[in-house]
Amino acid sequence: MSSTEVLPLTGHERFRTTQVEEAQAQVGRAFCPHDLRVVNRSARLDARMHGVAFGDTGLYYLDYGADVMITPGALEDFYLVQIPLAGAAEIACGREQIVSTPRLASVPAPTDHLAMRWHEGTPQLIVWVRRTALEEHLGKLLGRQPRQPVRFDLGMDLTTPAARSWLAVVDLLRRDADNPGGMLGRQLIVKQLDALLTSQLLMAQPHNYSPALHGEQPRVAPLAVRKAMEIIECHAAEPLTVEDVAEAVGVSVRALQEGFRRHVGTTPVSYLREVRLDRVRAELKAAAPGLVTVTDVAYRWGFFHPGRFAIAYRERFGEHPSQTLRG
Repeated sequence: MSSTEVLPLTGHERFRTTQVEEAQAQVGRAFCPHDLRVVNRSARLDARMHGVAFGDTGLYYLDYGADVMITPGALEDFYLVQIPLAGAAEIACGREQIVSTPRLASVPAPTDHLAMRWHEGTPQLIVWVRRTALEEHLGKLLGRQPRQPVRFDLGMDLTTPAARSWLAVVDLLRRDADNPGGMLGRQLIVKQLDALLTSQLLMAQPHNYSPALHGEQPRVAPLAVRKAMEIIECHAAEPLTVEDVAEAVGVSVRALQEGFRRHVGTTPVSYLREVRLDRVRAELKAAAPGLVTVTDVAYRWGFFHPGRFAIAYRERFGEHPSQTLRG
């Protein structure tokens, strides 16, 4: 990365130092205790970290500015997806070894011993996911809690369509974190993006539960779908996700999605959006112009992109929301 390029997450600098001990302590504070050693003793460390947490996930930029060995052992409490922005890193986790590049990220298993060599000129964008949250999320997708730790393949091919789709979510988070006053200050959108990031990671990167996750799901009875619809209608103003609804009904996310497709002809997400649009319209009709704004009402019901909201509203009701407000 050239010196003229703007680094990711520049508004969230954690530290910059030339001291190995300080870099080790600061990175250990963000992730976990580890051993850090500069490979060439005559080399000068120039380490920097930027980072921001979103809830059960986080996004970090880390560069040591030198050839270093990093040995954290087992991560235990979290998953990392480490994405080199340039250069190469040698990653050994358990019995697996890879050379990670901008085309091949690394996803170490938290229960295996991890040792890494980041070559000089290998800044990395790192996605952090709390282990308990990921395993709980997988349980919602499967309709049962996993009994074994989730073990991803160590190498993540970033050129596949599924990985590129996941990277698009990462980039959305990064750009919004760099935008003061963006969406990440709102609990509803943070929870939705957390769920989206974790769901797409579980679907994009192979792991020991992939066969069960991609396998045939049992059919959901119409009664369960109706119960899910009632939950959506009663809690539409809350930070509701498909995973929340599936858990409340007692089925997997994929089974619920198939049930909605079969019995309602839509998806749970689309149904939630339609319910929220109906609530916005009812509120705009009942409001006196000048006392409320369209934006305020839309935000209250979970619509954070005014342009997209206006398009969706016009497609559903045949008029602009401001026309509804004016009566």
